[in-house]
Amino acid sequence: MQLILMPIVTLRTILLVKNETKKASAIGVLEAVINVLSLGIVFSDMSRIINIAAYALGFGCGLYIGGLVEKKLAIGYVTYQVSLLDKNYELIDTLRKAGFGVTIFETEGISARRSRLEVLAKRTREKELLTIINEIAPKAFVVSYEARTFKGGYLTKVMKKNENLNSDKKAVQRHD
Repeated sequence: MQLILMPIVTLRTILLVKNETKKASAIGVLEAVINVLSLGIVFSDMSRIINIAAYALGFGCGLYIGGLVEKKLAIGYVTYQVSLLDKNYELIDTLRKAGFGVTIFETEGISARRSRLEVLAKRTREKELLTIINEIAPKAFVVSYEARTFKGGYLTKVMKKNENLNSDKKAVQRHD
């Protein structure tokens, strides 16, 4: 049961961190039921070491599976700061053509002026973003952090446009 429980715990935790409290609460109910059932099995006969070992092993394996599920779902957004020796227009253009929002900053390093790109992306596209950066600017200094909330900007416009396209497609499908 722990193989089922721990991925659910992982998902609930992620949803709480992402401020999805209603979804996390619903999952929490399922989590509680599974937890009570599995603990009932373990506590029903404490003399059976196999029950305790299975519970502990399931816990560890379940955490691992939960981590895999989290990586696969990739819920949320990530912001990358890409520090470059100079403005790399090839990188900027390629990222923008790929649909990433790119903001350019002029910065000052210890010995020279630098360019810094700030790129916001869905976590599901993180690998694609890093591949583009590594191919075009392999010496770039890259730092990422999770973007919890944002408002306005290019990505918000694209998301609204996609939502409208999806709702239009659903409306057309209903009429067919």
